[in-house]
Amino acid sequence: MQRIRLRYTKRGRLRFTSHRDFQRAFERALRRSEVPMAYSAGFTPHPKVSYANAAPTGTGSEAEFLEIALTEARDPAVLRDLLNASLPDGLDITDAVEARTSGLADRLTASVWELRLDGVTVADAAKAVAAFNEAETVEVQRRAKNGMRTFDARAAVVGLQALDPQADRPEDKPCAILRLVVRHLTPAVRPDDVLSGLRVVADLAPPVPAAVTRLAQGLFDEESGTVTDPLAPDREAAPAAPSTAAGNAVATAPEGAGSA
Repeated sequence: MQRIRLRYTKRGRLRFTSHRDFQRAFERALRRSEVPMAYSAGFTPHPKVSYANAAPTGTGSEAEFLEIALTEARDPAVLRDLLNASLPDGLDITDAVEARTSGLADRLTASVWELRLDGVTVADAAKAVAAFNEAETVEVQRRAKNGMRTFDARAAVVGLQALDPQADRPEDKPCAILRLVVRHLTPAVRPDDVLSGLRVVADLAPPVPAAVTRLAQGLFDEESGTVTDPLAPDREAAPAAPSTAAGNAVATAPEGAGSA
C-alpha cells in the first residue's frame, strides 16, 4: 500500500464550502481520475483518506493537508495533475509527496493567517495589535455545543502584526492587513477569536467581515519564529536518484568484463 500526502487550497468562492462539501468533491475527483484507492473494511467501505486540521468554513487557505492510501503505486506529480483536472477551480492540489515518515497530523502544530480588514486604517490596527500583544490574557467567548464558552485567546498567539495593504489596493479606501501566527492548542484559537480579542482590548470592530486566509501550516520553529513545511521530512527521506555517471558505469561493466 502506498500513501500519498497532498497539500491543497481553498480559494475564491470555494472558501465558503464546508469540510463535508470538500470531502464529497474530492472523492468524486478520485473516482473520475481512476485513482486505485484503498478502502476500509466493513459493510460500508470508504476510501482511506485522512484529513488533518481543516480550516473553518468561510476562510480561505493555501495550506490544507490530507493523506490517501493506494493499492497500486503512482507517481505523486502525475496524481496531482489528474486530480486537479477533476477538481473545481479554487480547490487545487499544489503539492504531492509519497509518505515516507509517520505523524503528518503531529507536524501541524501552528498556522500563519492573513486577515484583511477593509475599512480599518493601518494606524488603528497597529494600536489594537499593540494592546493585544501587551496583554497577559485576553478572554473571549465562543458559542459551543454546550453553550457559551470563555477562554484565553492570547496564550496561543505567538505573533501578531499590522501591515500595510497590497500595492494594488485603492488608496482612498482604508485597509489594514494583520499577520497572525497561532499555535494549535486546546481549545483551538481561530482568527475570529483573535478579532474578538482585538475588540475586547481596543474596541476594534471592522465595518465589514474580515477576509481570512491561511498562508501556512506546520511545525513552529522556536528559533526563527516561522512555521515550517510539514511535507519536507517526506522529501528528505526519499531515496536519492542514481547519478548519470553511476548509471553508465553499471551499463558498461558487463561489456568490459566480457572483453577481459
